[in-house]
Amino acid sequence: MPEMRFRIRWPDGSSETCYSPSLVIKDYFSVGTAYPLADFLERSRVALGIASERVKAKWGTSCRRAMAQLARIETAAEAFTNLPDPRVAVDGFDE
Repeated sequence: MPEMRFRIRWPDGSSETCYSPSLVIKDYFSVGTAYPLADFLERSRVALGIASERVKAKWGTSCRRAMAQLARIETAAEAFTNLPDPRVAVDGFDE
């Protein structure tokens, strides 16, 4: 199963490299797009959930690393919920 990284930029300009055990991330995000925070979170939940389920289908157990990544994204996002129109940009994919 091909894993990948996706590079994001938070509303404060800080960058982060995120992990996915599947290329499904590419179905939910486009490089160069800045997503409203709530939309970014929902897309992350769906995409990383699907990725984890693909691992489960192949190996018999969900992907803990994908779920840890989602938890990290959700925790980091909390810092920006009070900003007016916070957006998260997808800066790139690394396969």
